[in-house]
Amino acid sequence: MNRTAAIGKFLAGATVGLVAHEGGHFAFDVIFDADPRFKRIDYLGIPFFALTHRPDLSPRREFAISSAGFWVQHATNEWILTRRPRLRDERARFTQGVLAFNVGASVAYSVAAFSRTGPAERDTRGMAASARLDEPWIGAIVLAPAVLDAWRYLHPDAKWAIWTSRAVKVGSVLLVLR
Repeated sequence: MNRTAAIGKFLAGATVGLVAHEGGHFAFDVIFDADPRFKRIDYLGIPFFALTHRPDLSPRREFAISSAGFWVQHATNEWILTRRPRLRDERARFTQGVLAFNVGASVAYSVAAFSRTGPAERDTRGMAASARLDEPWIGAIVLAPAVLDAWRYLHPDAKWAIWTSRAVKVGSVLLVLR
């Protein structure tokens, strides 16, 4: 495969990762009849969009909607790394692009959470407010599975990373009960 095709497949995978993340939010918006809509936002002069919803949801529903993108990322990474633990050794640029987006997005959101910067619509702020936790704690909760999944990609035989990653992912979902 030539370099241009490999880059194209990688970027297509990353795009699918983004659509899946936003699709997780949208699915819960629909489930909770939260009136989902797109809102144009700017961050550091960069135009972007946010999927938003009405503001009168219960904290649990708000937490689920704000977390859903990460839940999709976690489930996708788990599926990829369980089915293809040696993905690093493959020429599977599309799948590597999905995984790279999921890990990279979690790292970026964590940095935003640690520094409490970014648009008001950021997922980690919504999670923190609804779970009554400081946003840097949410940043750590989002970052941990990303780091562990990156470790799993690089070290597929590390059983401790597999089970720790899964436990952290389940724990992040259980925060909806808080």
